[in-house]
Amino acid sequence: MPPTITIKELHATTGRLVRRMRKARAHMVITDRGQPVAVLANPAMLRPHRRARVILPGYEKLMSRRPAGDLIEDLDAVRGDR
Repeated sequence: MPPTITIKELHATTGRLVRRMRKARAHMVITDRGQPVAVLANPAMLRPHRRARVILPGYEKLMSRRPAGDLIEDLDAVRGDR
């Protein structure tokens, strides 16, 4: 379980805690009246945000039509003028 600190303690020791967490390989939970409300962590520990996948309209249109039955024709349709 990660260490916790109250908001009141955080206000009193913000500078020291931020410098401490910069070097840490763990995170600290900040609580308000005993309930977790935030996390203080080294940014290097955070996972990068991944974008949601988007289906392009051209691909969606292609996938909605019935197969022509000829693989080469389908590949040519996908490739276009390339």
